[in-house]
Order: sequence, then structure tokens, then C-alpha cells
Amino acid sequence: MSLLEVENLSVSFRQDGQSMPAVRGVSFSVDKGETVALVGESGSGKSVSALSTVSLLSENAQVEGSVTYKGQQMIGASEAQLRKVRGNDISFIFQEPMTSLNPLHTIEKQLEESLALHQGLVGAAARTRILELLTRVGIRDPETRLGAYPHQLSGGQRQRVMIAMALSNKPDILIADEPTTALDVTIQAQILDLLEELKASEGMGLLFITHDLGIVRRVADRVCVMKDGEIVESGPTAELFANPQHPYTKKLLAAEPSGAPDPVPEGAPEILQSDHLRVWFPIQQGFMRRTVDHVRAVNDASISVRAGETLGIVGESGSGKTTLALALMRLIASDGGITFDGQDIRQWSTRELRRLRKDMQVVFQDPFGSLSPRMTCAQIIAEGLAIHKVDPHRAPRELVREVMVETGLDPAAMDRYPHEFSGGQRQRIAIARAMVLRPRLLVLDEPTSALDMTVQVQIVNLLRDLQRKYGLAYLFISHDLRVVRAMSHKVMVMKQGDIVEAGLAEQMFNAPQTEYTRALIAAAG
Repeated sequence: MSLLEVENLSVSFRQDGQSMPAVRGVSFSVDKGETVALVGESGSGKSVSALSTVSLLSENAQVEGSVTYKGQQMIGASEAQLRKVRGNDISFIFQEPMTSLNPLHTIEKQLEESLALHQGLVGAAARTRILELLTRVGIRDPETRLGAYPHQLSGGQRQRVMIAMALSNKPDILIADEPTTALDVTIQAQILDLLEELKASEGMGLLFITHDLGIVRRVADRVCVMKDGEIVESGPTAELFANPQHPYTKKLLAAEPSGAPDPVPEGAPEILQSDHLRVWFPIQQGFMRRTVDHVRAVNDASISVRAGETLGIVGESGSGKTTLALALMRLIASDGGITFDGQDIRQWSTRELRRLRKDMQVVFQDPFGSLSPRMTCAQIIAEGLAIHKVDPHRAPRELVREVMVETGLDPAAMDRYPHEFSGGQRQRIAIARAMVLRPRLLVLDEPTSALDMTVQVQIVNLLRDLQRKYGLAYLFISHDLRVVRAMSHKVMVMKQGDIVEAGLAEQMFNAPQTEYTRALIAAAG
């Protein structure tokens, strides 16, 4: 008997008097010491299938079929039975840790609550276990992080805390829902190695949900490919990758960013340049708030980006990538020189900078978090037009329609709200919002990390097309080296605030000069 057996699972959601199917006739099992991967694009039913295992779906869900854990039926089980299993025998790691961690409690308190509830560990024993867990999931100097709140950690660090929490009770089954999406390649490799080690040492079963087929190839024993709520193909990993049968599986396997951007035009002007840029945050203590030290977020960064050129910035969480970008856009304080389009903007006032803002735009990692849920697509895209008085003689909706077509969106959907779009479409809206202002520089902060592989390819192609058409300069921040290679002319590698290596993209990937860069490339491999 398998640890977890799912047979003919069907899930639908009641909405506006209608039943909307999400999962149809899904069957799979997870054995002790085995990793089973559920693969598919957003909306394919992967997460719904996983949440059904311990009845974590919303009240409007209608569930049919069978889900058994060690022979015990989970569908229809009492709340008391489910509480014994949830978090103890079957643990979850979710994609977005900020929705799972309590913003009002420290990291130590949240881990301590889990240990006290399920293992009865308190005080010094709990603290020792917490430090051990944080060390195992790759958090440096864990003692200094115990008193931190979730918002004080980077995205990657928050995900590591979530993983530590899920592993704290040594579960029989770990359900990992896109657990490495927000992690650096080196930490991702560490976490995958850790999960493999735990699986072997604890005999733990692992249900791994992801859209990254590279991870699937590395960790999974068996794969189930999902599309539109159904498993369209399943089998041993090696066999499925070597000889996929279903057209959708073939499409997924073929979806990987490739190629290179067009060469930078000869004589292209320099758009952005920094000279020995430094961002240090003071550490203050005592009643008088005296500065006793500094967090050295960025040290001595000198960069140059021309029109039509992409500078890829890579490095682990906390290396200073985003801080550098914010400083270059004068959104946070810094020391050193910053020149934009030939003008020294280092001493410009907020009012003087305002007229430059339309030329310096940002696209963030999480489009859902950066789009107002109360505004329609058209309102979101058009918001900057009035502020910056762009093309005032034309109707805003006309400009919105043009940029939506340009970014691959259907203008007929301009009056829909963000929640009515897929993740890839929301990212296109974020790009359209920036592009409608016709900027000179676009800062892209992890713009593809939360997207399916097929959508990643689409966004990379879109960004390259826009750069070709408008001569855009890009700062492309990412931990996904495949995407960086497909997008970048030059690459800069950062570590703990320092630039450890910089050069042409092909040279960096083919002949890295530093041990750290070689480790990054090997981890992504």
C-alpha cells in the first residue's frame, strides 16, 4: 500500500450558481521514499489536487473520488482527524511564503509554535532545534535571524524559513508547491539536495509541484503531466523525458528560453552610468540612536548601459541586486555618481527627477502585487499618461489599445480586472504600463521567475522584440541564468554587495573567471 493514494479525484467550485470543474478524474500515488512530480502550467489543477489530499480547499469546493493516507480516507474525514495529519504527517511548502508566515511574529516564535504543537519542544530545546533547521535550509548566521520578522528577510530567506517549518516535524509526506521558484540557483540546489537527503534518511514521500522541468528531471522518480484538470501523461521520469507521447508534454519539454538579443547598434548612446556607487544602511543602537555599523548593501558599483543593450545582474538573495537598481533610479539614497542620458542626476531634487520618471520604468517580479485590484487593465496602463502628460492630443484608450496589441494583450479585455487574467497576462499588463510611457530604460526585477516555462519564453521574446523596436536599455535582474543568457549582452555577478565579476554574456557563461560565478552556473546546470 502506498503512503498516499489518490483515485479518480474530481474537484469543482460552485460560483454564481454554476459548478466550475478544476480537476477531473485524477489518479496518482506517492510511496515511501519516492518523489512524484505534478507538472503543468498555471490553472492545470496541480495545486487543487495537492490541497485536496488534506481537505484544504475552500468551502465552495465539491470533491469526489478517494484520497487515502496510510489507508485512512481523507475525503469526508472529521476536522479532528485532519488536524492530526495536517502539518504533522503531511506538511506543505507553498510558493509565496509571505501569505503563509505571520507578519506580526518573529521567525523564532513561528517555528517554536510548530515545534510546541506537534513535538512538545519549548525553551532551550526548541531554540536548539530551530537553529539546526535554519542552518540545514541554508540561512547564514541563523542566531541573528531569530528575532527577525518576515518583512525583514529577502524572498529567498522567507522561503527557506517556510521549508524549515514544514520539515520541523519530520513528516511522512512533504507536498512542495513550487518551493524553489523564488530561490537563487545555489540555494535552490541546496534545497533540492536537502529534500533528497531527507527523503533518503527519513523515508519521506515527496509530492513536488512545479513548472520547471529542469527540477523535475533532477528530483522526480515519476512524473504526472497535467493539463486542464486532467493527467494527460504519466510515467517514470527518464522514460517520459526520453520519449514523451502527448503533444502537450512535447510542448512543455521544448519550452526553454534560448537564442540571444540582437547586437547593440554601433555608436549607441550611453543611457545609464554609475561611478563607484555605494549604498550603506546605518545600524543604530542606544537611546541616542548612534550609528555603530553599516549594512553594506552595495559597494563600489560602476556600470554602463547603452541604448538597445541589456545588462543582466545575477546573484543570490541579499547580494544587492535590487538595491543597486533602486539606487540607480534615485529611489533610495546612495553615494557616488549617477548619470542618466548624459545628465548627472545625483543631486537632482524630487521635483527635478519627476520629469525623468517616465524615461525610467520598472517591472516587478510579482505582477499581481504591483497591480491595483480595484483598477481595470485600461486604468492601470493609462495611469501614467496623465501624470507625465504623454501624447495629450490623443485619447488615453487609444494609446492603451495600441500598447496592449504591442504587448500581446487583447484590447477587448481592457475593462477587466487583474484577477481575471492569468499570471503571464498580468505580467504583460505590467510591461504595457511601463511601455505606454515610451521609456529609455526599463528595470526588470525577476520578471519571469513566477511564470510557467512556456510563458517565460513568450515574455523573453516580447522583451527582445520591444528592445529591437525602441532601442530600450534593460537592467535585467534574475536568478534564472537560462533567462539571463537569452536576454543579456553583458552580465554582472554580485555577492554580498560586491561586484565579483562582469563582462560580455557569452564570455561569462563559457569561461567564468571566479569560483563564485562557476558555482552559480554549475548550480543552474
